[in-house]
Amino acid sequence: MRALRISLTIIGISQLVLGALYLFAPRFFISLQGLAEVPADTAYPLAMLAARFLVYGVGMFVIARNPAKNMFWLNGMIAIQVIDLGAGLFYTFTGIVPLAVSGMAMLNATVFTVLMLAFRGQAEQKPAQNLSQNPA
Repeated sequence: MRALRISLTIIGISQLVLGALYLFAPRFFISLQGLAEVPADTAYPLAMLAARFLVYGVGMFVIARNPAKNMFWLNGMIAIQVIDLGAGLFYTFTGIVPLAVSGMAMLNATVFTVLMLAFRGQAEQKPAQNLSQNPA
């Protein structure tokens, strides 16, 4: 379970960093990634995106405290990472975004997904162990 908690904490930190960058420096962060410059008003929906990064980032710390109790939210982050990877693959293979731009984000999504899936079983077994130790 320790490996899962460490993984979730690292993922939480990454989400907070992304959230802060999209909230406080969205246009700079977009250009830092090598993406096309966006109009100033695009900062508004990016700030809304940042809110989700920030809340889910904090949520990862909550999940890390008790993964077995928070499987729905853990599975939600797995789904987010799979969708992120799918979007990266789509936009890269259609030639819209070069691999040099999307590669790191897709690598992160892949690593995060693999870690959560690999260690999720530890959390799923914990409730079953508790039931066998404390019969009703």
